[in-house]
Amino acid sequence: MNIVSFGGGTNSTAMIIGMYRRKIPIDLILFSDTGGEHPHTYKHVSRFNEWLKIHGLPQITVVRNVDKEGNVFTLEEECLKSHSLPSIAYGWKKCSLKHKIGPQDKYCNHHPECKEIWKTGKKINKYIGYDAGEVRRKEHAFAIDLQDKKYKKIYALIDWDWYREDCIKAIQEEGLELPGKSSCFFCPSMKKTEIKALRRDYPELFNRAITIEDNAQNQLIKVKGLGRSFAWKNYMEWEDSQISMCQFYEENEIPCSCYDG
Repeated sequence: MNIVSFGGGTNSTAMIIGMYRRKIPIDLILFSDTGGEHPHTYKHVSRFNEWLKIHGLPQITVVRNVDKEGNVFTLEEECLKSHSLPSIAYGWKKCSLKHKIGPQDKYCNHHPECKEIWKTGKKINKYIGYDAGEVRRKEHAFAIDLQDKKYKKIYALIDWDWYREDCIKAIQEEGLELPGKSSCFFCPSMKKTEIKALRRDYPELFNRAITIEDNAQNQLIKVKGLGRSFAWKNYMEWEDSQISMCQFYEENEIPCSCYDG
């Protein structure tokens, strides 16, 4: 049985295209929705489902984290309830384990075909979309993968020697729009250019991210905000001050604009 862990981004999209071209069967495509994905990711999932349908491949199965009562409990709700930031801000990856890996594992644990395979002592092939430029990520996961009794992890893009540009090319060759970066809109790993783009393109989502940051401020000790070493709110206020300054000074009169965040 072949399962694809679909992240909604460039790599996993290209991997599915590559599997189709190589006639590698796909039994299940799982996408974990944290409840806080970027709008372009949700649009891509919908568009890509059409491509999958045309090519006779299974539709994307969306899975989500749920609480003890079975209600969907998003990462955003968790952060607000616990007055904290996504765990990656503190150097952990609990948010990914709980809201990405966990829901997929839970779904498979209740899937009849998966259960039957595990009863025989066999493993299920799980395809992970690390490209050839991310070999180090595969190496870091080696020990855990080796101990996994349920899944055999297959890093197809690395096996095919597909780098990021190869993934982009494969998607474009199919006439599909590029997915854009797949991440939560309040992810601490976002670059400053992405933070600015978020406020410009999705001001409502930016404000929700700031609400998470403000809500956690009293609990923060080692980090300053969603930017780890800086708060998104402070950074954007600084950016705005630089824009305002440019309106009052000639170019050669503008003071130093160093930002130590």
